[in-house]
Amino acid sequence: MGAVRKVATYLGLSEVDQYDEAYDYDEAAEEEWVPAAERAARRWHTADDEEEPARIVMVKPKAYNDAPVIGRYFREGQAVIMDVTGMSMAEATRMVDFAAGLVFGCEGRIERIAEKVFLLAPADVEVTME
Repeated sequence: MGAVRKVATYLGLSEVDQYDEAYDYDEAAEEEWVPAAERAARRWHTADDEEEPARIVMVKPKAYNDAPVIGRYFREGQAVIMDVTGMSMAEATRMVDFAAGLVFGCEGRIERIAEKVFLLAPADVEVTME
């Protein structure tokens, strides 16, 4: 369909083209919705990982370039304690923003546990404050 014809159709000045055949939608092929955290856990875990005890990883980044390390541990399903006390305020803020986006994308949680110290917990980790 040419550009002039598309504009005329959009403005209602011509007839809309009808499709010859109906779209065949296969509902059986549709997969069940799975949370992002579970998809990430399936992608990064093997059957042997299920037998290992849960780990909490302590990371003390020196610069924003250390962000991939935090992301890798978190995507592997490990809780991460991120201590940004050794970073400048600007870089620490940037790192916390990264961590907040990471946990949001993987449906986890981020909790401040001390000044400039944060806990990044995956969706399958329960965090209780007493």
